[in-house]
Amino acid sequence: MSTTHAPGSRTAGPARAARCGQPHGSGAFPTASARRRWWLTFLAVSALALLSCLGLLAWDNPMEPGTRGFWLIAQRRANAVVAVVVVAVCQAMATVAFQTVTGNRILTPSIMGFEALYRTIHTSTVFFLGAAGLTAARTTTTFVGQLLLMVAMCLLLYSWLLTSRGATLHAMLLLGVVIGAGLGSVATFMQRLLTPSEFDVLTARLFGSVNNADPDYYPIALPMVALGALTLALWSRRLNVLALGRETATSLGLSHRRWSVAVLVVVSVLMATSTALVGPMTFLGFLVSTLAYQLSGTFDHRYVMPMAMSLGVLVLTGAYFLMHHVFSAQGVVSIIIELVGGLTFLVVILRKGRL
Repeated sequence: MSTTHAPGSRTAGPARAARCGQPHGSGAFPTASARRRWWLTFLAVSALALLSCLGLLAWDNPMEPGTRGFWLIAQRRANAVVAVVVVAVCQAMATVAFQTVTGNRILTPSIMGFEALYRTIHTSTVFFLGAAGLTAARTTTTFVGQLLLMVAMCLLLYSWLLTSRGATLHAMLLLGVVIGAGLGSVATFMQRLLTPSEFDVLTARLFGSVNNADPDYYPIALPMVALGALTLALWSRRLNVLALGRETATSLGLSHRRWSVAVLVVVSVLMATSTALVGPMTFLGFLVSTLAYQLSGTFDHRYVMPMAMSLGVLVLTGAYFLMHHVFSAQGVVSIIIELVGGLTFLVVILRKGRL
């Protein structure tokens, strides 16, 4: 009996699909052209982000290039660029991982009350110590204290989720919303009792801005961010499994609850570092994660996370470059990002059935 297969038979299918660029495997991308498209997009976004960073360092520098004054100014600007990169990495990695664990592309880690706790800490400082106390409190000890408070609050929620049989992830998220709302109400009450001058000083601090970052915090913040980002990158395959849902992940031998808590702990460290360093950035993570999924063409975290980080750096550095060097309005960068992110959030909500 002849074993020769006809050109249109099942055996010839993969070869023909490969020649036609049709799906032929179960990898991260359906076709080789989709993989090439991701690499081209990623390299283009990364190149633009790098150019924006160089622009922030060298553009409109009043000193002659190569002189000592030029490098001193560039070094001062480099502190802001480092803060931008740290915030972009934290927001991008934390938001993508958080959305995977919660199984919802709408939620962001800010739902856990980080920003409300940040506002409460700074409002309490001004309320009890005055505006001078807020300036005097910009120390490494205060920065570490904020980190510990934010992480401790989340660890209490996560330990309850892990140890209580009746606890669910949705109940924990709802509890986080309630805690955030309560802290926000306390901060608002204290703000109403401040003098106008104290309220102005506090308001400037509550806006997310790289100007809030102190280079003295970097020896603490940078290792934490690097370790957290590396951990999530190494767990990218497990995140792929978690994204399949509780039942599927459990059937594949992965403890969904324990790995969800582990991921949330790393997310809390990244978000606490970002918030304590520069202040609240509510919609930045949502904006870059949404764009990353749209541009990646895959749900594989090995490709979505790098794209989200590059987009985060590009969005922040590009916004600061345009607002500072073109419109001379650097202070409104966070407002513009929040506005664009909020509009994107509304668009996703309205198109949820088609995304």
